[in-house]
Amino acid sequence: MSNSQTSLIASLVHTISAHTSDINCVAFSTDNKLATSSGDKTTRLWDVSDFTELQSSPLCGHTYYVHCCAFSPFGTTVATCSTDGKLILWDVQKGKKLAILQHQKQSGIKVCQFSPNSKYLISGSDDETACLWNVQQQKLIRTYSEHDASIVGCAFSPDSNFVVTGCSNGNLRAWDSNYGHSKHLAYILEGHDLGVTCCNFSPTYGSARESYKDGSVCFLLATCGQDSLVKLWVFTTELGSRTVNLTTIHEMVGHSGPVMSCCFSPNGQLLASASIDKTIRLWDPASGSSLHIISGHSRYVTCCAFSSDSRMLASGSNDKTVLIWKITTQGEAIDNMDSNPERRGLSEQSYMTVKPIAQWTLDDVCNWLVTIGMGQYANNFKSNDIDGTEMVNLNNEMLVSLRVDALGHRNKILRAMKCISVKNEHLFKDPDAGIPDEYLCPITREVMKDPVIAEDGYTYERAAITAWTSKGKDRSPMTNAVLSTKQLTPNRSLKMLIQRHFNG
Repeated sequence: MSNSQTSLIASLVHTISAHTSDINCVAFSTDNKLATSSGDKTTRLWDVSDFTELQSSPLCGHTYYVHCCAFSPFGTTVATCSTDGKLILWDVQKGKKLAILQHQKQSGIKVCQFSPNSKYLISGSDDETACLWNVQQQKLIRTYSEHDASIVGCAFSPDSNFVVTGCSNGNLRAWDSNYGHSKHLAYILEGHDLGVTCCNFSPTYGSARESYKDGSVCFLLATCGQDSLVKLWVFTTELGSRTVNLTTIHEMVGHSGPVMSCCFSPNGQLLASASIDKTIRLWDPASGSSLHIISGHSRYVTCCAFSSDSRMLASGSNDKTVLIWKITTQGEAIDNMDSNPERRGLSEQSYMTVKPIAQWTLDDVCNWLVTIGMGQYANNFKSNDIDGTEMVNLNNEMLVSLRVDALGHRNKILRAMKCISVKNEHLFKDPDAGIPDEYLCPITREVMKDPVIAEDGYTYERAAITAWTSKGKDRSPMTNAVLSTKQLTPNRSLKMLIQRHFNG
């Protein structure tokens, strides 16, 4: 990766706030559409050119959380899966259901992906199986059933001949998707401590770019997990061989919480990861080095995806928003903002709706300077460690010391800062700000007053779970498993923590 690419800028260009619950998945199509799936049981479709919602949206067919969405390679079909045990194929243009597919035990389905050749669809479920489907025939081809925990990650190799699956106990397995074998070809015990959360192949590495004369196959696989790590693996096999080797080449450390999602840019030059630590990180897949940290969400970041041109990144969070970031080098960002005042205004407006100034990181400050056309001073601010805490006290004398010599430039920065400060006064009075997610009821997403533990092991607000079961619903709101008893156990320790949080 060139030196210029290491000076990346992520400028916020749009915020989607249409969902009413956690964002669980985001996906771009090759023809400039964006799909966003949520705990509000819907998937919404957007036109990337102006982020207007498509007439076929929202897609309403699930009765529980929608965990994942994936576009077919040509963008004409989108697949969604849910805790309700259904895998639904939709016509993107018309918004109509094309098929409803289910695993044998009808347990919750956590993940689904199309093969690059459009022939297959893979889905992973709480029933510890992965199912391979023929897309055209809409029927099950085979079941992979050697995992002993919920399958939460799956990915096709770029040639569509292999599938890698990861489960919640941390194991990885590789399978043959083309020749009818249902036994794994490779097995990695504890690929991630405490559980795998996602896996994806690079679309450009090794055999994805060119065939090897000796018949060998070589790909690059990224995985992430509950251990707060992102790992890169070399996936190799010989032509005609049924043995796959997975070798770790990079173990990327940086996130301070579990990493929930990872994805390669379509040009293969970047790897993005989204974490419970509320950040997205950009990495260089060639070296495994960290390139940029993106901060903007107020709660856990659950998912991320690159656009087909690798220039935009979408991130979703359980703050109920999807943020769209434009990825540029610092020089490109300055040129683009100076030549497009309307875009500059959009980015500045977006920055003002992300988070309070005092919480800005060094990168946030530098990105903001770019959005107002003052990116030439970004390095000065960064070398002097000017983060959000310092920005709150920004004045003319400070700008002089930062070598902002032109009076007009100093005035422009101060005016922009004053504008943001005024808006911050009323934008950030969210009563839920800083509340740990475990204090919120999974059903109502409100702070629990009387938390109780149900048979599924999850904690709910008593009134909410009681109302759920009184309506005749005998399955868990979180796992879709049958609740054989309505008995509830008070979670006194959590109640005490919540009371301490609000009583200081």
